[in-house]
Amino acid sequence: MERVDGFGGFFFRAKDPKALAEWYQQHMGIDPAPGDYSGRCWQQSEGATIFAPFAQDTAYFGDPGKGFMLNFRVRDLAAMIAQLRAAGIEVQPDPGSPYPNGSFARLTDPEGNPIELWQPA
Repeated sequence: MERVDGFGGFFFRAKDPKALAEWYQQHMGIDPAPGDYSGRCWQQSEGATIFAPFAQDTAYFGDPGKGFMLNFRVRDLAAMIAQLRAAGIEVQPDPGSPYPNGSFARLTDPEGNPIELWQPA
């Protein structure tokens, strides 16, 4: 059976796409989508990717009005938390971390989209 190799992109609506793309570039290091075919896309590090549908009424994402949550792998969760907090971004480390699969923290982007940071074990 043929399989996909990984995510080729994540596309979602935003109130201010340009500003949100700049926020992700500044604070998460994610290059915005190129404006033409000669531009370079964000390149991920190889690693685990979780693809998990959740129940419609899950509380895991926080705001029940949000239909998705982004989860980003990080090398050093403590350093990432410190960097985000220094930029005035509220980040909540998971009080139960570390788990057998790693450590986690939560934040939202400027449009209220939930983000989970994950440092794999």
